[in-house]
Amino acid sequence: MKKRQHINYWIKSAEHDLEVADTLFQNKKYDWCLFIAHLVLEKILKAYFVKQYNKLPPKLHNLLRLAEMVDLELTEEQKLFLDEVNDFNLAIRYPDYKFSFYKKCTEDFTNYYFEKIKDFYKWLLSQIK
Repeated sequence: MKKRQHINYWIKSAEHDLEVADTLFQNKKYDWCLFIAHLVLEKILKAYFVKQYNKLPPKLHNLLRLAEMVDLELTEEQKLFLDEVNDFNLAIRYPDYKFSFYKKCTEDFTNYYFEKIKDFYKWLLSQIK
């Protein structure tokens, strides 16, 4: 796969997941919305990785680590945000976290983070294109 095709693969996958997350939000499946939204950021960071290094991105899910690997200049606020979103990945995967995360994912909580995730996604996408 050529570099541009590989980048587009990650972008298209992120776009698809963003649509899925939006559908989950509309259907009030807030915990799953945030889990999928984490994948959106993971995939757009992997697209950026391919752009920077022209090789396969690492098989990891830690958003902050991915951002560090591609030398993104992030504010402390952005770093904290990515670290918080990392929790959405763990919370769904492990039963002991799942119920407490489900209770935390109110409409307001989810809307706040989902909007920030979409903003970060758009910002990073603009850095790739």
